[in-house]
Amino acid sequence: MDPFGIESTLLNYLRAIGWSIAAAIGFSFGVGLAIKVFDWLSTDIDEWEEIKKGNMGVALIFVSLIVMVGVLVYKVI
Repeated sequence: MDPFGIESTLLNYLRAIGWSIAAAIGFSFGVGLAIKVFDWLSTDIDEWEEIKKGNMGVALIFVSLIVMVGVLVYKVI
């Protein structure tokens, strides 16, 4: 197969789309699981209510958790 042909290019596009879908699924599963575990570990505070009240500290903890899981999923996939 010609490495610069249309078949090879389309195969590479399909492979890239497949990896993008795998990364999206992995990221969404990882973030959901991480937030649920964090919610279970911190029973003294209702994070979602604090975020609704405008507590930026809790929001930054959630943002850092999401970014951390994103970096881990990126490194794995």
